[in-house]
Amino acid sequence: MNTEEIINKLGFESTNAMQDEVADCILHSDKDVVVLSPTGSGKTLAFLLPLAQRINTTDDNIQAIVIVPGRELAMQSAVVAEKMGCGIRAMSVYGGNITMEEHREIKRKKPHILFATPGRLNDHLDKENINAQYVSWLIIDEFDKCLDMGFEKEMEKAVETLSYVKRRILLSATKSDSIPGYVRMGRTIIVDYSSDDDNTPERVGIFTVKSKDKDKLVTLRRLLLDCGQQSSIVFLNYRDAVERTGLYLKEQGFSVSIFHGGLDQKQREEALYLFANGSSNILVSTDLSSRGIDIPGIQNIIHYHLPETRESYIHRIGRTARWDAEGTTFFIISPEENIPEYVEHSEEYLISENTSKPPLPLMTTIYIGKGKKDKISRGDILGFLCRKGGMTSEEIGRIDVYERYSYVAVRRDKANSMLKRIKGEKIKGLRTIYNFFAPRTEDSNT
Repeated sequence: MNTEEIINKLGFESTNAMQDEVADCILHSDKDVVVLSPTGSGKTLAFLLPLAQRINTTDDNIQAIVIVPGRELAMQSAVVAEKMGCGIRAMSVYGGNITMEEHREIKRKKPHILFATPGRLNDHLDKENINAQYVSWLIIDEFDKCLDMGFEKEMEKAVETLSYVKRRILLSATKSDSIPGYVRMGRTIIVDYSSDDDNTPERVGIFTVKSKDKDKLVTLRRLLLDCGQQSSIVFLNYRDAVERTGLYLKEQGFSVSIFHGGLDQKQREEALYLFANGSSNILVSTDLSSRGIDIPGIQNIIHYHLPETRESYIHRIGRTARWDAEGTTFFIISPEENIPEYVEHSEEYLISENTSKPPLPLMTTIYIGKGKKDKISRGDILGFLCRKGGMTSEEIGRIDVYERYSYVAVRRDKANSMLKRIKGEKIKGLRTIYNFFAPRTEDSNT
């Protein structure tokens, strides 16, 4: 499968100039590569696409390791790598999982590419769960964030252990004064698409929304009604504010996912999953989701709380207008606030007198009680829902197959009738459960 086929399969029309240049450097030179490009420009695919041509898919060893600053980016990047559909097996490892269980999965899956947070990577290297002598490629994604988040010692240790690496690729949204010597960069090509100017993409419209009250909840509700079914992230600076705002919006009838560092790993994964597959169209979050979350199609960024720094602002708006898409960012301003000085221009947005009920998301998620252990594939699920459930392929969205169960996003207006049709039906000769997916709450014990 060539690059054009992979890109089309992922839902893009073509690669951009930065990705083309990075691919050329990786494929037609033997030098290490540093990629400097703004958030949202497609850096992950910039290295994955050419790497797919260099990985030997007949070799069951880990050949490339990608160090990332957070578990969410690790998970998402591994999903992207596998969805390329070119025979590459990918896996993510990160803190919060049981290391022994990850080791079992490594032995079972035999990934070609491993996405790992620095500390967890060292855990596996120390235990010799990874054969370092077969790792030829080392990629450090979001290199600037890894340093900002205090991972320098962990990265130094990992690089020292991965002594057989032949090629190194560093990716960053911002320029660094220097690259630490422990990275061991050799002859290097720098691909620089960064800018010293305002990092706000021209494709992002910037608006201010005035709130009559210090408490902005009513203004937020009215703004979200104007946004309709569009995918929106609402940013706040504090966990308790996220919980309060999320609860308020749910009580108002909005479909909301809540995301912050106080949730456990499973809750965070479920929140991002439902938002990413279109089953919830609003993500209420701290700045945790502004770093390393790569969800296509996010249309609106809403600053309920003003960003605490210019860097925070840049990372927030980087969640929209990914690649060549357009997006909008709103600042909700109370009477005591002013738009930050680093925002050079904005227009006032006048909220309409919309009195309708909040629209439900287009999709909803269905749980299927069989997975990879039962030899169930995405194709099996798609075919089953079309044949037995009366669905068309256009009415079925993202399908994810896990070890013992599967999730599938389907058109909300078709879900009830589909579930009635498949009740009692066997998938690949297996009887199982089909139901609406119910995310865990903080009080859940399972």
